[in-house]
Amino acid sequence: MATTTTEATKTLVNYRKDGGVGIIEMNDPPANTYTYEMNRQLDEAILTARFDNDVHVIVLTGNGDKFFSAGANIKMLASVDPVFKYYFCLHANETLLRLEHTPKLVIAALNGHTVGGGLEIAMAADIRIARRDAGKCGLPEVNLGVLPGTGGTQRLSRLVGKSKAIELMVTGNTFTFEEAKEMGIVNDIFERENFMDNIMEYARQFCPPNKAAMAVGHIKRSVQTGWEIPMESALAIERELQSLLFKSSDAKEGLNAYVEKRPAEFKAK
Repeated sequence: MATTTTEATKTLVNYRKDGGVGIIEMNDPPANTYTYEMNRQLDEAILTARFDNDVHVIVLTGNGDKFFSAGANIKMLASVDPVFKYYFCLHANETLLRLEHTPKLVIAALNGHTVGGGLEIAMAADIRIARRDAGKCGLPEVNLGVLPGTGGTQRLSRLVGKSKAIELMVTGNTFTFEEAKEMGIVNDIFERENFMDNIMEYARQFCPPNKAAMAVGHIKRSVQTGWEIPMESALAIERELQSLLFKSSDAKEGLNAYVEKRPAEFKAK
């Protein structure tokens, strides 16, 4: 059995709301490694945030100050058969796709080491912000005789290019967040002091009344869906999403505020 009764009743993912931000925290110290049960709880937290109309931005982070996540729980993987491993990877893929499919901005707050499946989770977010000198990141799965099987081969290549992604994965080397930023894996690095407070301040800028939440979400959906399809079809999706925005009260407010030369006050409608 891959999931024990104790694990099934343990809280492995914390979820809370702070204003318009839903905070999802992986919680299995010391390394926040994930199992099937954690992924089920992560899946549920993503759906909770998705269906909550008062949540406009999702922040994903790890418990503690040492690890965002070290990826899949190796002891768990070593104890199950290949069929379970396959379905475990399939479910992990589906869970991370929920982040990409949810029309709400997802920010990964990398509070510590982000390696293996931990980086794969982070790459499913829309924006990644790391804490300075908090650790390293990378996809070292080749050292275990396997490949990054939770979307790593696909998402990393889309972030850094095919050749660089192959190099990073076949060497299995880890690298600093500063190096990750240079490669475009990490968007920004915040100072260690008051890291989560600053993350929350950053996230709130995308919430009403500061930004039109529907516009933020539709920008994400247009990019995420349009990235993989022909340009003509992607432009059609863009037009359809734009037409929905033109009908919103936030678009009316934004246009009127511009004409009247005043700050817009968005209401997520």
